[in-house]
Amino acid sequence: MEITYDTKIKLFPLSVRQEKLHYIVENTVTNDFFEMPEVCIEAISMIQNNGLLKDIEEKLSKKFFDEDVNIIEFIKQLIELDFVSEIDGKTITRIVKMKEGTGFQWIPQKIGQILFNRYTAKIYFAMLLGSILILIFNPELVPHYKDIFIFDLMIENVLTVFLITLLLVLLHELGHVIAIRGENLNARLELGHRLFFAVLETDLTQGWKLPAERRNTLLFAGMYIDIVVIFISLLLQLFMKADSVYAGILGIVVFNTIVRLLYQLCVFMKTDFYYILENITGCYNLMENGRNFLSRWFPIIKKDETTMPFNGEEIIVKRYAYFYLAGILLTIVITAYYYVPQMIFAVNEMMVPGFAEPLTSIRFWDSVVFLLQIVLVLGLLLYSWTKKYRISS
Repeated sequence: MEITYDTKIKLFPLSVRQEKLHYIVENTVTNDFFEMPEVCIEAISMIQNNGLLKDIEEKLSKKFFDEDVNIIEFIKQLIELDFVSEIDGKTITRIVKMKEGTGFQWIPQKIGQILFNRYTAKIYFAMLLGSILILIFNPELVPHYKDIFIFDLMIENVLTVFLITLLLVLLHELGHVIAIRGENLNARLELGHRLFFAVLETDLTQGWKLPAERRNTLLFAGMYIDIVVIFISLLLQLFMKADSVYAGILGIVVFNTIVRLLYQLCVFMKTDFYYILENITGCYNLMENGRNFLSRWFPIIKKDETTMPFNGEEIIVKRYAYFYLAGILLTIVITAYYYVPQMIFAVNEMMVPGFAEPLTSIRFWDSVVFLLQIVLVLGLLLYSWTKKYRISS
C-alpha cells in the first residue's frame, strides 16, 4: 500500500514514558516496547491528533532542524512495528503474536515487596561484603578448580554438579520472578543462550512499564539471591569438617555461584549487569553500538548497519566498549583458571587411569561415559559453530 502526504493514519493505543535520554513507547495491544527520540514522540502525538502528514513534516523540520525528518518513511516504520491500526479508514489485518503467559500470578505481590526493596538491598550488599571478608580470612574456602571432584567416579561428580547448577539457576531466576511479581507484573521463563550454552532466562519485558530505577531492582534480584546463597554456604562451611561430603557439596555451591556472578560482569554477553548498565546510562542499544565502535579496530567484530547511537550517546558507547573488552578478558581468565585445569585434571587423573582398568571395572565404564560426554559436548559446539557460519553466509 502506497503512503503519500494525503494518507490518513490511525495508530493503536500507545503509552509513552520519558527516560533519561529518550522515550519508551509501549504498544498496549502487543505489549511491545521501543526506544524513540523526542522527534518521533512529537510526530506520533501529531498523528494521533489527526494532523496532515505534510504539515507534520514541516513543523518537525522547523523545530528539529538538525534532524532529517521524513514523515513518509516514519509511517512505514510504524507500520513495520505494528503501531498502525488503520490506513485511509481500512483496518490493517496482521497476525500479532500476543506476549502472554502464566505470569506466575500465584506468587503473592507482598513477597516481592518484602524481599526486594531499598532496605533489603542494603542487607544483600552487607552479605556480599561479609562473604568477601570470610574468603579473605579463610583463604581455604576460596573456590578452586578441584572443588567439583568430591567423588571417585566422574559420573557422580557430573551428576552432582548438574543438579546443583540446575537448582542454583532456578533460585536465581526465581529471584527475578518474585521481584517482578512485587510490582504486580507478569513474567515468563524462557530458554536463551550465552555464547553456545543454553541458559534459563526470565522474560522481564513487562518491567519496561516501570521507571529505570525500579527496573534495576528486577535485574539485581537474581544476583541478590546468589549473594544470599554464597553467604549462607560460606557460613556453613566454617562449621563443617573440610573433608566431609556436605562440605564438598557446599564447596560446589560456592564455586558455581561465584563463577556465575563473575560472568555477570562479562557484558559482551547480554547479562543482567549489561541491562543494568543500559538502565543506568539510558542507552538501550549499548551492545550493538559498542560493537560498531570496536569494529573500527577489530575487524573480527561484525558491524550492525541497522543501528547507530542517538545524539549524545557517543561518549557512553565508547566507555561501554572498554567494559566489553574487559568482559572478554575476564571470560578468558575464568576459562584458563578454572575450566581448562578442570578438564585436564579430569582427563589425566580420572579418565585415563579408568581405561587402564579391566572391562568389568566400574571405573572403566565411568571413563567411557565421561569420554562420550566430552564427544557430545564437542559435537554440539561444532554444530553451533557450523550453524552460525551457515546463517551468516
